[in-house]
Amino acid sequence: MGLITDGRFSGGTWGMVVGHVAPEAAAGGNIAFINEGDSITIDAKQLLLQLNISDAELEKRKVGWKAPAPRYTRGVQAKFAFNASSASKGAVLDDF
Repeated sequence: MGLITDGRFSGGTWGMVVGHVAPEAAAGGNIAFINEGDSITIDAKQLLLQLNISDAELEKRKVGWKAPAPRYTRGVQAKFAFNASSASKGAVLDDF
């Protein structure tokens, strides 16, 4: 069993853990289209993270998708969410 997330996880996790998957679900990354029961291959030796569905099925799941409304619209959380880069760039506010 493994944990795959585009968010954060605590240091109390155990087993195979894949974090900071990008592009994130909120940006329309493939992680947004995983359904309960989907088969996912995680191979640390080959550096492989693979959703085992056909390209046609993935495209079908993407139809009609739109980004979720922001959870925060005011304050520090909203400013960070609006301005921070992708996790693949460190989720930083400075994109130099």
